[in-house]
Amino acid sequence: MTIEPQPPTSLPDSAIDHTHALSYWNSVSSDNNGMLGGYPHVSLVDLKSSSIFLAKLRRGKQRAVKQTLPPLERVADCGAGIGRITKGLLMQVARRVDVVEPVEKFTDELVREMEGSADKEGVGGRIGEVVNLGLQDWVPEMGAYDLIWNQWCLGHLTDAQLVLYLRRCKDGLRKSSAVDGGGYSEKGGWIVVKENLSSDVKKRDLYDEEDSSVTRQDEKFKKVFKEAGLKIVASELQRGFPKELYAVRTYALQPE
Repeated sequence: MTIEPQPPTSLPDSAIDHTHALSYWNSVSSDNNGMLGGYPHVSLVDLKSSSIFLAKLRRGKQRAVKQTLPPLERVADCGAGIGRITKGLLMQVARRVDVVEPVEKFTDELVREMEGSADKEGVGGRIGEVVNLGLQDWVPEMGAYDLIWNQWCLGHLTDAQLVLYLRRCKDGLRKSSAVDGGGYSEKGGWIVVKENLSSDVKKRDLYDEEDSSVTRQDEKFKKVFKEAGLKIVASELQRGFPKELYAVRTYALQPE
């Protein structure tokens, strides 16, 4: 079958179809292989890198490296899938993790697994609210979150939807985190975006027909963040992934 190229005047994000995207994700398996497009082995590298990134972000420049970080009160895992990041990262650092995911079979799998492991030693925080909505429709509770994590999901939003979504996330951040008994405080919450970057030689965003998503260039993300009233407070490239995969960059954002 011959695939007709997009017209030169067509913006990649204009082809995004949420119904098609949901159909694709409902067709994949509810495991790491399905979540990671046939590359389940990158999960451990990904989670380790994200854990280090988050720890450095929270410590800042002044906090002693060996000092124990207190748990965050409430975080959100957006586009959570089966909860790979919920289980592998966020439950280790937060008392409550809310899950936002439009595909119900994925959240059903997560809830079943959590119920089965509830009495096992080593389980950290708990699952809070489970929201089966697309991110374009999710409205975070005002001032509720210390951290809103978005990974490999924002490509399903158009540029305009992404700006509005990030503005809502900005409103959903705590103004400042609670102070623990040791006098530790964090200057507000963070929105974390971890996404693939376009490899197009002409520096264009790329549309993927298979799952109806867009892979954006770094400059596009920066433009969107600015339009949403957010500033980048930390950023780094993912290392250790297979060379044939897109480059992946993590951004930590706070209100300007």
